[in-house]
Amino acid sequence: MTLPLEPTVSVLLDPDWASGSLVDDVRRGLGSRPLSLPPKWLYDDEGSRLFDEITRLPEYYPTETERAILVRHARDVVSACDATTVVELGSGTSDKTRMLLDAFAGAGRLERFVPVDVAEQTLRDAADMLSRRYPGLAVEALVGDFTLHLAHLPPRTASGSRMVAFLGSTIGNLYVEERRAFLGALADSLEPGDWLLLGTDLVKPVDRLVAAYHDSAGTTEAFVRNSLRVLNRELGADFDLGAFSYVPFWDGAMERMDLRLRSEAPQHVRIPGAGLELDLALGEEIRVEISTKFRMPLVAEELADAGFAVERVWDDGDGVPAGDFALTLARRR
Repeated sequence: MTLPLEPTVSVLLDPDWASGSLVDDVRRGLGSRPLSLPPKWLYDDEGSRLFDEITRLPEYYPTETERAILVRHARDVVSACDATTVVELGSGTSDKTRMLLDAFAGAGRLERFVPVDVAEQTLRDAADMLSRRYPGLAVEALVGDFTLHLAHLPPRTASGSRMVAFLGSTIGNLYVEERRAFLGALADSLEPGDWLLLGTDLVKPVDRLVAAYHDSAGTTEAFVRNSLRVLNRELGADFDLGAFSYVPFWDGAMERMDLRLRSEAPQHVRIPGAGLELDLALGEEIRVEISTKFRMPLVAEELADAGFAVERVWDDGDGVPAGDFALTLARRR
């Protein structure tokens, strides 16, 4: 009987990272026009709870569609690559990734799993659970920001390559320049022959896209509005959450959903923790998140520019262009 291996957890974040990073982001995003906030500050405990609710809403298709693709094609992913190490960026509970891990384990090729996330306790809990679920698996968790700490990924082993899983179309939350910088940094952190499994939400009719981000229960609105609650709590800001309306819209030129909060009255806001005071005009907006939707030629182009070659693509349309979501397996050249 194989006994579970004790997981390791390496903390790459400075203890003051969250507060310092929040101040820097608020000064940068709210200190000049147009106003914006990085989406990572949506995910405090309440924001994470609300997002978990969003993934189960009837209007919100991405999570379950990607899960269905993994259910059907996880073994195909394993067959198409030679990886023995799986790295997951933004892993959280590693819920969907377990289907991949099961497929690697079933093929006798699961040696090491490296989950990366900023939420230390969530990561520790997931690492303990996975160590018990897969006896003999080396779990090497990294508490870090995947936009900053890619250079800390453990090197490949003699027995096989690494596969980085970046799921949930999280890459769509990055602006074009940020996407290119991220993919370039990821390629630099990998060796030729390593793999990337990338989840991307695809362009589809606008009414379905808007409905996915403007659900009838108002959960997505509460999720976006929670960003101001974070600033009130962490930086002593005095945002009046009721003085903003939620504005989700489709930006056809950039092919992305744009989620904003609009000031419904002129207001003066103090953010003492960031040393800022902000005057908002009637109708002025704060962009809180974007969610780019992709066409497969663009995905292949951006991957190629970063040094990856697309090997296989799976979607929920079985190759029909009407698919809602795609998983792309690409190899580092």
